[in-house]
Order: sequence, then C-alpha cells, then structure tokens
Amino acid sequence: MYKHLPDLAPPQTALERLPEEWSAQLEAWGEPKYRGKQVFQWLHARGVLDPAAMTNLPKSLRDRLAQDLVIDAAIQVSSVHDSEDGTKKLLLTTHDGRTSEAVLIPMPSAERGDTYAAEDPSGEETASEPQTPVTQCISTQIGCAMGCVFCASGLAGLKRHMSAGEIVGQVILGRAHTAEGSRLRNVVFMGMGEPLHNYAAVARALTLLTHPEGLALSKRRVTISTSGLVPEIDRLGRDFGGEVQLAVSLHSPDDAQRSQIMPINKKHPLPELMEALRRYPLPKRRRITIEYTLIKGFNADPSDAKKLAELLRGLPVKVNLIPLNRVEGNPLEPPSWDDVDAFQATLRDGGVANFVRRRKGDDIAAACGQLALRNEPKKIRVALPQLRG
Repeated sequence: MYKHLPDLAPPQTALERLPEEWSAQLEAWGEPKYRGKQVFQWLHARGVLDPAAMTNLPKSLRDRLAQDLVIDAAIQVSSVHDSEDGTKKLLLTTHDGRTSEAVLIPMPSAERGDTYAAEDPSGEETASEPQTPVTQCISTQIGCAMGCVFCASGLAGLKRHMSAGEIVGQVILGRAHTAEGSRLRNVVFMGMGEPLHNYAAVARALTLLTHPEGLALSKRRVTISTSGLVPEIDRLGRDFGGEVQLAVSLHSPDDAQRSQIMPINKKHPLPELMEALRRYPLPKRRRITIEYTLIKGFNADPSDAKKLAELLRGLPVKVNLIPLNRVEGNPLEPPSWDDVDAFQATLRDGGVANFVRRRKGDDIAAACGQLALRNEPKKIRVALPQLRG
C-alpha cells in the first residue's frame, strides 16, 4: 500500500487529488468509492483530461465531472522547439497567461554519471531497452528568486510558484509529445525555479508522479535539484526517506566565491550545506549529485578542482561538470575544452567520480541554465563575479 505523506497541503485542483481524495469527493456525490481510483487512473496513468473520454465511468458522472470540476492540465503547450540533437523544448502557457518551459531529452547512449540518466545502482541502467529512454526536465516556478548569475531563469525574478497541478501537468503534456519509439523514463526538477522554495507543491507533485495507480515513476528516477536550501533538504529527506534523488547546485568550493554567483550561500554557507548533505538519508549504493558549472576565469582552474575534492571528501557524491551554457546578455563564458579536461583529471585524481555533461538543446536555448521567462524584462540580479586575469 502506498504511504502518503502526512503533511501534504490540501489539493487545489482536480488534477492534484490522490485516489482517496477522489473517492471522498465522489462518495459525497453518491458515487461508489472505487470510482475515485478510476478517475485518478484516467488522469495520471493514461493522461486523459477530458471526462467524455473516460469510458468506464457512467455518463452521468462524466457529465458531472465536466460540469462541476475544472479538469484540464492547468497549463498548455503554446509552441514546440526541436533541436538538432533530438531535444524538444515545450513553451508552456498557464491559466493566467504566464509562460514557462519544459524540456524532453532523449538519452540513447546516456552515461551512468549524468544526472539526466538517473543513475540506478541496481544495474538496470545498463540493460538494453527496446525504446529510447527520455528524461523530462520540468519547472516548478514562474521565474526564480535565487538570482544565480549564470542562469537565465532568475533574470526577471520570481513571478509566482507553480501549483502541483501545473507541475504534474508538464509531465502529462510531455508524455503526449514524446516521440514514437521513445518513452518517458526519468523526471528531473531542474527547469525554471528552485524546487525546494516551492516545497508544498513539489511534495504533492512527487507523490502524484510516483503513485502506483498513476504514472508510477520510481522515486530513484526522480531528481530534485536545489541551490542549497538546508531546512528543505532535511525535510525532503524526512518526507521521502532519501529515496528521491538529490542534486545540489554547488558551483564553487569556496564560500566567498560561491556567494558572488549564488546569493543563497550567504544564508546557507558551505559548511552548513555540507552538514545537510551528510545528514541526507541516502539508501545504500546511492549518491548525491553535485552540479558544478565551469566558468572561464572564475572557478575552472585545477586549484579549484583540488579545493572541490577536499570539500567533498567522505561524502557519497558524483560531480556533474557543466561547461557554462551561454545566456543572452550575460558576458560570462565557458572555459576551453582543454581546461575542462584538466579540471576533470584533477578532480578524478582527488578521488571524486565525475562526468562532463554533454550539451543538449543548446541550439534552441534548452540547455542547463538557459530556460527563461518570455516577454518579461530581464536584469542581472546580482553583480557579476570578479574574474581572474
């Protein structure tokens, strides 16, 4: 039996209801309780949002669902952009006219270290599959309040949190846009916004996405990325038992340096963050992902790699190295590939497993750090870092 979280906020829309919440609603209408599971399965297992198509429900119930409930995705695809590498970016519009983005990333030859591949210590990751696995990168906020200087999502600031229905709706829409011969296999909360800043909605969305009567994603195939909100990291560990994959945007091994590019570090500095990672209740043979964006003349020197290896010593981690993806209006640049290789080799010599993330969707501004609000004034929210000569 699926164990629901005891402290989930009440659902705000039909799409956010769990099976027992549907059963309670339908029972109040005089319907059998088992209809609740049927409605939930239509919405989440099959991705059917039109009550008229729910063929195993009586017509009277279908009519009432259509009349009395707003059963829609709460978020719609307004345009689709296709990359030469097979990546697909969905431009999304919400009920209030706001825009967001989600990305579908085919992983035909994903290496085990990449966060997008959702490393599986059971060995399943290496098994051959008849269909190309797809990872979907989803958003949790309209904009972002974190102000990281290398990321386009926060250039216009935070407009609002996304609801659990809007978060889950992205996955339902993503499944509908997955190419023939592919299947959605992993979901990463790495799109626009800071997931743990919108914890209540994200926790309900996680529960919906992993529910066995719905999409039934394995928790090990869901990754939450955070810039380092320490209390919420602890809460995520308690609520989901460490089973949800955790990725931490680190980007510097030095407190003063990290604060230049990530304002959150002033509130939760590196020693506090490292202690939170040590507390995170990881299952055996699992690792936390450390995301590290390499910025030319700032944090990409072998000396930075040595500091990073020392900072991470003793932690069960793997490091995703991300050569900076260019953001319009931001003068920061990625290092040369020779510098990337030198950084990676130094980190490896320090005993830290690492992987260089291949660019996916860079030609359609869908790569890591490039998702942005549309038709919103942009501004760099913090001063650019002091680069080395």
